[in-house]
Amino acid sequence: MRNLLIFITKYNAFFLFLIFEIASLIIYIKYNSFQKATFINSTNKVTGELYARSDEVKGYLSLREVNDQLAKENAQLRNQLRSAKYADTLAKHLVTDTIYKQQYEYIDAKVINNSVNKRNNYLTIAKGAKDGIEKGMGVICAGGVVGKVSFVGEHLAIVQSLLHKDSRFSAMLVTNKEIGYVQWVDNLDPHKAVLTDVSNNAQPRVGEMVVTSQLSLFPAGIPFGKVSKLRTKGAGLFLNMEVNLSVDFSKLEYVYVIKNKFALEQATLEAQEKKDD
Repeated sequence: MRNLLIFITKYNAFFLFLIFEIASLIIYIKYNSFQKATFINSTNKVTGELYARSDEVKGYLSLREVNDQLAKENAQLRNQLRSAKYADTLAKHLVTDTIYKQQYEYIDAKVINNSVNKRNNYLTIAKGAKDGIEKGMGVICAGGVVGKVSFVGEHLAIVQSLLHKDSRFSAMLVTNKEIGYVQWVDNLDPHKAVLTDVSNNAQPRVGEMVVTSQLSLFPAGIPFGKVSKLRTKGAGLFLNMEVNLSVDFSKLEYVYVIKNKFALEQATLEAQEKKDD
């Protein structure tokens, strides 16, 4: 306290000047309409700028929450798509009653780790067994096919990316439904893949969409990308096509894991068929 009094006494002239200066400004602004209006306008402008910056900061801080909510809403909308359902048809007294039941369920998940520049690339997602994730499930994003689940923990899961030397997915050309397989090319370009083993009767076009077929672990019609280059294989019995991928794997933030309710039944039946052969 003593030091404060000494400081004030030492600089009393400055403090008196400051007090008189502030008082004169207040009187000048208060009793002059033009200066008062100018001051109010300037104050409002500064206040508005501060509020705008504050709102931008709040919006930035809440982006993760907003993105999480949007991902959940998108998953709910995907669950309502016709492609996520199957037709359960009953014929009674010559009347066909078709009811669409859920075949595919979509589980939203945040990507917490990702690689694109290796020969075998993987993603880590923040959902696991407790959220219903199982090995072998397909994974997509808004742009198209991402990969399939390869390892599952209680809270996390590892996804084998489409950008993996062992990734191979059934695909088809949109126009004539000719089926082949999409694989990642060998030049480590994360934007290109190859559609292989397509019948030479396909007559594809550059720019044609390549999507998942009805034989894949995904619902039919999920994009892989567009045909960018055509070339033959062997003696012309099959066609190979270069595909520009629709997914930018370097920018993945949210994905959707697809649960096919018939997957276990299908795998069991196909295993029995192989055993009988």
